[in-house]
Amino acid sequence: MLTAARAARLERHQVPVYLGALAAGAVVGALAPGLEGPLGAAIWPVLGALLLVTFLQVPLTALREAVADRRFLLAALVSNFVLVPPLAWGLARLAPGGTAVELGVLLVLLTPCVDYVIVFTRLAGGSHQRLLAAAPLLLLAQVALLPAFLWLFLGDERSTVVEPGPFVEAFLLLLVVPLALAWATEAWAARSRRGARVRAGADRAPVLLMALALLVVVASQWPRVQDDLGEVAGVVPLYVAFLVVMTLVGTVVARLLRLDVPTGRALVFSGATRNSLVVLPLALALPDGYALTAAVVVAQTLVEVVGMVACVRVVPRLLPARPAG
Repeated sequence: MLTAARAARLERHQVPVYLGALAAGAVVGALAPGLEGPLGAAIWPVLGALLLVTFLQVPLTALREAVADRRFLLAALVSNFVLVPPLAWGLARLAPGGTAVELGVLLVLLTPCVDYVIVFTRLAGGSHQRLLAAAPLLLLAQVALLPAFLWLFLGDERSTVVEPGPFVEAFLLLLVVPLALAWATEAWAARSRRGARVRAGADRAPVLLMALALLVVVASQWPRVQDDLGEVAGVVPLYVAFLVVMTLVGTVVARLLRLDVPTGRALVFSGATRNSLVVLPLALALPDGYALTAAVVVAQTLVEVVGMVACVRVVPRLLPARPAG
């Protein structure tokens, strides 16, 4: 059983825990590629559980306030759909390996993350409530705009690859269901001792669940990449560049808009993280000539989960808490 003291210890040492989970995932993926299917099927349930315990820490009043923050919602939309697309297009043009690689880079960089970004934002002291409020809007916007961006950057032929199915599934399984369960658990905890114990246990679980999510994601996706390491290695610097540039751009925008520190950190994470786990089914459904596209999308996932662990430490330094008084 995870006691409050052990949970606090894990919280203090969360970065080594996450790095260990990433390393363990790579080892499992390399040594047991046959587990790719079961581990892949476990990704969304694990992410759903992680988001559930995160949503339990979002009071309803805070969520209402976040929904009313139109300034942040507009900043998130501009960051992801005005500032990101030119950068994504420029990086995709530098991608080696032809159209399949370029398409993979565009698919993943043009779609902002709406799931584990909420958890990483909270870990960095950002306003995860605001990102939760923005998630449905960001998801709908990417469904509408991704085909248009692909048509603009690649032409007619590749603009028809996007279907709404994976996005609708992500909306239901990673946002609606965990949020509904969180509110039901809150109501249960208010009238039942057992519910209160479950609620207290959930409060101690985020670090362990995040570590499990990182391990499962890396272990399940590693076999997709390891056979094409040479061909997809060229996109890794592009993904690192995207993460660094958008972290800095988000910081500058947050300062220019004079956002409060938690809101500014949320904006940085929103612009820097991508929706790789949701667009992967799109890449897997492409014709045989695009076999590399899925590996390119997975490579971004692996770069990002490492980058997010770093950002949990870096972003609070770029946007430090202001002294009281």
